[in-house]
Amino acid sequence: MSRGHFIKLRSTKSSYTYHTRKNRKKVERKIEFKKHNPTTCTHEAFTETKK
Repeated sequence: MSRGHFIKLRSTKSSYTYHTRKNRKKVERKIEFKKHNPTTCTHEAFTETKK
């Protein structure tokens, strides 16, 4: 059995990253979330990058 497809979400303003899973059958585009960045203490956009 295959494990989930793990992706890396990188902040647009710093080098902080989150790791999460992505269902490639349902989501074919690149993911973008607004999440909290602890290094800058603000909410920022995080975009999917290569692993």
